[in-house]
Amino acid sequence: MSHAVFRTMSGTDATLERFAWLGDGLAAAVWHRRTQEAVTEYRQPGHHTLSCYLGGGYSVEREGLPGQYGAPQRLCSLPDWHESEWVVRGQLRMLHVYFMPEHFTRRAVVELDREPRELTLQDRTYFENERLVRLCGALLEQPWQDHDQLLRANEITHAALSELLRSQSATKPGLRLRGGLAPQVRRQLHEYIEAHLAQQITLGMLAQLACMSEFHLARMFRISFGMPPSAWIAARRIERARSLLRAGRLPLQQVAEACGYADLSHFSHRFSAALGVPPGRYRQVLGGLKS
Repeated sequence: MSHAVFRTMSGTDATLERFAWLGDGLAAAVWHRRTQEAVTEYRQPGHHTLSCYLGGGYSVEREGLPGQYGAPQRLCSLPDWHESEWVVRGQLRMLHVYFMPEHFTRRAVVELDREPRELTLQDRTYFENERLVRLCGALLEQPWQDHDQLLRANEITHAALSELLRSQSATKPGLRLRGGLAPQVRRQLHEYIEAHLAQQITLGMLAQLACMSEFHLARMFRISFGMPPSAWIAARRIERARSLLRAGRLPLQQVAEACGYADLSHFSHRFSAALGVPPGRYRQVLGGLKS
């Protein structure tokens, strides 16, 4: 297990109740601790962690925040760059979700009209968010065993990261943006791509829209969107397909056409490569979920 917070917890007296890789490099764990008093430190783990207290924690406090204690349904967000020291006393049960910074900021353009490089997760201790608590509860209730169960858990986790982005994102400290697209141009390109996913979109079309050379547009696009134009378009097509499949109304051929795939075979191949299951199976498992 490569996540530093997981390794730190494994080196304490904590008991690991459940663990799973959820797909897309996301991971979740449920921990239980019972101790008279112990100190746990995290030092720039290199990944983000969302922690949700499930039980106990009434005597757990973070250094520098005296008098603030944990409790069931209280949340902590620990960014990749943070450093903290915790005094753990008594009984504690918690859910951890581990994810990389790109999992958090990859959706920044779509959901917040911000550049991924601008944002990071806030360092927050014992905050409250009803929707996040519900999503953590849903993740906890979902078994993490077979492929279908992990697919459902993956969807729940992505929904939690979206809520986390909206409620707990912050501009990176000391940020000085250089290069990239002007916000208006970035917004224009994003809206154009979303409106034309069913059609062919070329680098030349985007360059003409932005009034740039293809070479310059490709470089600036990657800076502002966090990935090359072709990868961004491919990711948006997969996301559009997921949304349509969850709605469960259109035949697979029409889903393929709506997302700009040449034919159903090409769509099935691309979707399976991205999600690990063919589109028909995805709809069987997740059909009826809100998009």
